[in-house]
Amino acid sequence: MAELRTSADLWDELLDKDGAPRRAAAELVQQLQSLGLAELQQRQDLAELDIVGMGITFTVYSDGRGIDRAWPFDVIPRVIAADEWRGIERGLVQRLRAINMFIDDVYHEQRVIHDGVFPAELLEHSVNFRRECVGANPKFGVWAHISGSDLVRDGDGTMYVLEDNLRVPSGVSYVLENRAISKRAFADLFSKQSILPVDAYTDELNRMLSSLAPEGIAEPTIAVLTPGIYNSAYFEHSFLAQRIGAALVEGIDLVVGDDECVYMRTIDGLERVHVIYRRVDDLFIDPEVFRADSTLGVPGLMRAWRAGNVAIANAPGAGVADDKVVYAWMPDLIRYYLQEEPLLPNVPTYRCVYDDERAYVVEHIAELVVKPANESGGYGLLIGNRATRSELDDAIASIEADPRNWVAQPILALSTVPTLCDGALEPRHVDLRPFILSGATSYVSAGGLTRVALRRGSLVVNSSQGGGSKDTWIVEA
Repeated sequence: MAELRTSADLWDELLDKDGAPRRAAAELVQQLQSLGLAELQQRQDLAELDIVGMGITFTVYSDGRGIDRAWPFDVIPRVIAADEWRGIERGLVQRLRAINMFIDDVYHEQRVIHDGVFPAELLEHSVNFRRECVGANPKFGVWAHISGSDLVRDGDGTMYVLEDNLRVPSGVSYVLENRAISKRAFADLFSKQSILPVDAYTDELNRMLSSLAPEGIAEPTIAVLTPGIYNSAYFEHSFLAQRIGAALVEGIDLVVGDDECVYMRTIDGLERVHVIYRRVDDLFIDPEVFRADSTLGVPGLMRAWRAGNVAIANAPGAGVADDKVVYAWMPDLIRYYLQEEPLLPNVPTYRCVYDDERAYVVEHIAELVVKPANESGGYGLLIGNRATRSELDDAIASIEADPRNWVAQPILALSTVPTLCDGALEPRHVDLRPFILSGATSYVSAGGLTRVALRRGSLVVNSSQGGGSKDTWIVEA
């Protein structure tokens, strides 16, 4: 029998504090308990062979080698009850509605500033506010078409939004591949219970992108713009392009004509492109407007976009709301734009730009997680109770030098899922990244990417920092 280890001090996603299975996880727990560790390890080994055989990879640059690695996957899934998930879905749709209204507002009337809800100085010093986008009008008033909001559950079971990823969020390809592997590992469980499918995502993505095409285009040509094979998410770029029937292109493959339309170079000549799902950061998409030395973008792309001749998802400038300082205002922004109370809470956040909150952070830094406003992938993160005195002092100096760039949050007791580690089952901390599509309507993936901290005791789940992943089961119970 495989022992499912749990801790009464942490929220286990499969087991309650007494070690009994949670309602939606009952079938999974029963099977896990009936399997010996040898059988469970065999299923893990087969899953890893599948990953290698299918070429599912990611790239880590932090080790200086930048080589592809097999995607890290743990065979034991994370389970969430469908009735809880429906509430999370509503909260995510609400949040993205407010986010898109905020982005559209700051590039137009800036009512949120004039009404005293959001401080003008924060926008003035935002590194992701693009003045080149002021007055632009993307279709449906939507700027962040594809977003990945990171969710965490605290020790009391509360699900929080940890951050919003709105620029070029990645990971959804691994959601789909994780499910394919999980179905082989636990085929019998998929036949015994109702686990919501995830494979509708690519159809919904295609539908949403197609809806963004200029008026009068019934069958738009869609292209996925990638920085190229050396990008850490290139596997995902090629995966999604294939799944949605889009062309996978680099900047050199596109050209803007005299008519301010975008064309793709093909062996049959130029073919017009109506929608671009771009996986290239703002500053590199158009050397005429942003970085003149960029070879990743397309000269004139911004002209074509502003003229309404091509749609870009996510829209340039959407990253103004992908800022951990802006995040701290999200509850107020939801109330302001929607006249509703937030359905999903933020993690309490200290804004170092304010003297009193900064003083608290400096005094209590050993009890807090300190984050730079615009980093991702776990880079620049400091967990106070695991840092050296020298690291704490360096963080304080950085905060004092540039308060606008820093926020701090309490150290949460992140929930855990039993995980196979060196032949034994141990609890490991997890988060969750659902993917939300926004256009004329909204769609939320059924679950999302559960990321797991594979190192004992670690709270950092990013694959670039040694984390792995699990399939996420939304179960009708």
